[in-house]
Amino acid sequence: MALQDLCNFQDISLDSVSTECSSVPFGKKTGCDLSFMPVSNSTSLFNFYIPVADYLDESPIQFGQISTIQSSSNILPQDSILPSLSLPTSPLLDSSRPVPLPFPLSHGTTTLAFMFQGGVLAAADTRSSCSGLVACPASQKILPIHSHLVSTTSGTSADCALWKRILSRELRLYQLRHGRRLSTSGAAKLLSHMLHPFKGTKLCVAATLCGWDGGEKIHFSGPSLFYVCSDGTRLQGTLFSVGSGSPYAYSILDQGVKWGLTVDEATSIAREAVYRATHRDAYSGNHVDIYHISSKGWTRRNREDLKEEYYREKERQERRMRQDVTLSE
Repeated sequence: MALQDLCNFQDISLDSVSTECSSVPFGKKTGCDLSFMPVSNSTSLFNFYIPVADYLDESPIQFGQISTIQSSSNILPQDSILPSLSLPTSPLLDSSRPVPLPFPLSHGTTTLAFMFQGGVLAAADTRSSCSGLVACPASQKILPIHSHLVSTTSGTSADCALWKRILSRELRLYQLRHGRRLSTSGAAKLLSHMLHPFKGTKLCVAATLCGWDGGEKIHFSGPSLFYVCSDGTRLQGTLFSVGSGSPYAYSILDQGVKWGLTVDEATSIAREAVYRATHRDAYSGNHVDIYHISSKGWTRRNREDLKEEYYREKERQERRMRQDVTLSE
């Protein structure tokens, strides 16, 4: 099904475009720019912009700057503006091109989330890296969306922070219009639709939405877990781990996670999974953040240094060695 059908978008007629373009004052860059024209109708629940990848032709350093040659070539007489207007005939994806970056980036992180009988548990490390550089040892990779929804983020930090704010805004507007929170499934679908036009660009966002649905107007009540990627991928599951350290985290999660865990047991497994990943993955490390989402909302544990888990692991190994020696005697 097309994105326009899912989001109730309507086509823009040439008459309406001509009326709007005739009222636009002439400035430094003339013409009617359809790149950021709002697409909405009266029946749509959400009104957001779908950017055509026009601005992606420029580098990030020169974005928003208009050179003398470019501005002079874009100045058209008033009579020649209206005849030159035409709606794009090709899909958005055909005109999108990757954004050139000033230098290559290497993304690395370890985030995980899983469901159990007590709700949803989310954990992540705190190291932000830029190629071989540790840019920030205490970053925030689990971002609260509202009282019963948090998101683990992996990818480019700036992109994740921006789309977290956009999603929070849209969910808050939905709650004000309808008097109830949007479900986690609806939030994942909304985020997927908003990210889909940027497929094929350098946008890098991989989010795991961890929430608890419930209320008088919602039929389903309980934990929910969705994975959403910047290419529009949307998956529902009970356990996800994202990032360069995820293969090492899965080795702990697959053998330890089960439905009947208590909160303390689930917290211990999540902490150990992040520790194992940071032990093997150079781009993950420093601290671990753990969030627990239940029917009462999300709660955050105090940030723990992963070296404490290292010392706990050493104590467990020494205890096992002493037990082996005792049994052998």
